[in-house]
Amino acid sequence: MSVTIKDVAKKAGVSPSTVSRVIAEHPRISAETSRRVREVMEELGYHPNMMAKSLVSKTTRTIGVILPRPAEELLLNFFFYELIRGVLAQLTRAGYDLLMAGGSNEREELDTVKRLVRGGRVDGLLLLYSRSSDPVIHFLREEKMPFVLIGRSLDYKNVPSVDNDNIQAAYDATNHLIAQGQKRIGFVSGPASLAMTQDRMAGYTKALSEAGLPFKTGWVVEGEFLLESGYRAMASIMSQPEPPTALVVIDDVVAFGVLKGLAELGYRIPHDVAIVSFNNIALSELTMPPISSVDVGTYQLGYTASQMVLRMIQQEDITSRQIIPHRLVVRESSLRSVSIR
Repeated sequence: MSVTIKDVAKKAGVSPSTVSRVIAEHPRISAETSRRVREVMEELGYHPNMMAKSLVSKTTRTIGVILPRPAEELLLNFFFYELIRGVLAQLTRAGYDLLMAGGSNEREELDTVKRLVRGGRVDGLLLLYSRSSDPVIHFLREEKMPFVLIGRSLDYKNVPSVDNDNIQAAYDATNHLIAQGQKRIGFVSGPASLAMTQDRMAGYTKALSEAGLPFKTGWVVEGEFLLESGYRAMASIMSQPEPPTALVVIDDVVAFGVLKGLAELGYRIPHDVAIVSFNNIALSELTMPPISSVDVGTYQLGYTASQMVLRMIQQEDITSRQIIPHRLVVRESSLRSVSIR
């Protein structure tokens, strides 16, 4: 026979309504009463009916994560798992569940968000991307739905967001290569519509300009956040009459493809081509050679974004944009051991 709320109330020496208030986290319930009731709930193995609780409290205790399209590409990138690990750590601590959703195109993404919001299935949302003229952000602002963007909005001011200073991060990565004596530096980019790509491109070009080094369109290749994208980029970028001797790469997984492509073309890393990438995922130090990478605090991005959206749900004041510090982790891939050609 299943344990009921009356069983918990009897053993804890309180009324069933008090147990209900503890479950709903009512502010007038003392910490001592709440602790005693929750200890009895655990002892008896009582689990609240969350659907019934939602009907009473008008909350779902669920946060939605909207995946960028195509979501299957994101799931191939280790950056995503570290980000979600940070999200889950905060949500679990706060007693919230996570729901992931997305769409294969812009219309499907917006339809999904409308279904979640208007269907009352989530209390708040996390967006893992930022694009130009994004209808999802426009809809969420109109609906006054709590949401936090991991990244930077290209169109709206004061959007709650957690981000890195991607201009400075790319500037630092490029300057590291310049400090190594590199003069022909290329850039393996992400989708041009993303704010992150635009910011990292800006940091790269700023560093080149300040050093008086050339920017050549043939040394810049746009792609996706996939190993295959980095691999394909090498056939194009290294076929230039005067190819670059160093590369800034948008993402570690893309850099894995760059390593593969360069090896097949007969280039040695770092002797012929030096590489710096971003995200510092665990596998970046296990490649041959290990990859220099900008650590963007991926776990902290997810954790802080979750923390912000929960505070918004509680109608607490937040700083609209939080910046997570980055640091360059230098490894063998960017340290030239022979003279520059």
